[in-house]
This record gives sequence, C-alpha cells and structure tokens, in this order.
Amino acid sequence: MKILISNDDGILANGIRALIEALSPCHDVYVVAPDRERSAAGHSLTLHTPLRVEEVDPKYGAKRCWMTTGTPGDCVKLAINAILSKKELPDLVISGINHGPNLGADILYSGTVSCAMEGAMMGYPSIATSLASMKTEYEAFKVSAEFIADLLNKISLEKFPPKTILNINIPGLDKEDIGGVAATELGSRMFTDAYEKRVDPRGKVYYWMAGELINEPEDASTDIAAVRNNKISITPVTYEMTRTNIIQDLEADLCREELCNWF
Repeated sequence: MKILISNDDGILANGIRALIEALSPCHDVYVVAPDRERSAAGHSLTLHTPLRVEEVDPKYGAKRCWMTTGTPGDCVKLAINAILSKKELPDLVISGINHGPNLGADILYSGTVSCAMEGAMMGYPSIATSLASMKTEYEAFKVSAEFIADLLNKISLEKFPPKTILNINIPGLDKEDIGGVAATELGSRMFTDAYEKRVDPRGKVYYWMAGELINEPEDASTDIAAVRNNKISITPVTYEMTRTNIIQDLEADLCREELCNWF
C-alpha cells in the first residue's frame, strides 16, 4: 500500500518518526510535513505567501520525504496535487502521531485532524491519530505506531466511508495497560472556557487560557470517556456539516404563505 504521512508537529517530531518506522517495512511511505510545529492550525491554507518545499533525505524507512513552510492542510493538498507523481499517489492518508489528544469539539482546532480531513475532501481514505498524553519522547509513541500498523490489516479501504476520516486517540500507556478499543462518537468538550486576567510587570493587562477538565459519565459512548477508561478511541468523522433534518422546517419559516421572495 502507498501511504502519505503528514502531521502538525513538524517533520522532526517523534510521533511521525515512530509512525514511519512502524509502517515502512510493509508499505511504501511518502512524507510531506511542515518544517516546524503548526499545532492548532485548524483547517487553514496558505493563500498570500509562497509555499517553499524542500525534498530531504528519506527518513526512518520512508521512500521520499519533503518539508514545507505550509500548514498541515497545505501539506496534503500540495502533496497530492503537485509533489507526488501519479505512481506515488497514496491509497491512504495518515496524519500524526500527534503529541497530545484530539478529542471532542477540540478537533475543530486541530491541525492533525484537518490534515486528514483534507485527504478525505480529495477522496482519499484518511486517518488522524493522536497520543492522548503530553509525553513527547520517542518511546512513548511506539505502542500507538504499532496499533496503527495492526489496524491497517483489519480495515478495508474499499469499504472506507467516503467524505469520512477515522479520528484515533490512543492512551499513553504500556500495551498491557490499555483496556481495549472502542468505536465512539465525539464528546462535547474537554475543557471549560476560562481565562485568567493577569497584569504584567509594566502594568499591562493580559489573559491566559485556563480552562478546567469537564467530567463525563464513565459509561458515555464518547471518545473522551473511552480514553479516560484507558481505551483506544476510534471515531468516524465527516466534514459534511449540513443539518438536512431541519431544511424543510427552515424553508417553511422563510416561505410562509408561499412568499419566498422577500425583495
């Protein structure tokens, strides 16, 4: 299988290294990743400045590697439309392994998830994967990388839902301490919205984000609950945002007495 790997932590991050090393023995791995950390970039694209691209020596068993000045979304879009040859186009796009979780509504801000979503928007089966821990050392990612390698033997790309990614969060635990795998829905939110008001030494006011963790019932079917129960969470996520179930009611409100033309 040909796999395109990218991330938002940069091409030198330990998470992407572990993922490449785990997948390259059995797959043709191509890497297009940011030249530096671009966490929480969301689904932003570079429009007003040139994108610099540099091919670098293949790393960790990959076939070819490039680093760019762009965002995670840029990396996937650029790779498929400009960098990779027709013979190198991927069967699968994988983003990660991210340093830290991407759970609940936080995926809206995530460069890791948006990176995979860009692949899905172009019609490629895509996976976003994150280590649900703040550990950054290389060894911390090995269990996650091994899980992704095993997962590819269990899922059929032919049955992969179109316009969908799998968002995977793996607890930062030893293999024997992980409590299983759960297919989940997105939780609502991980943190409350709270900002601490502070004053700097020059008397200027500034604010520091300081939200607290939100508790969810342990038996909830969400990604947040699964990870808190030491399980690997796999959530199918789509970028289709239309609430089709209220279109008829909305149209009825807008067009009362068959008067749809307001102007």
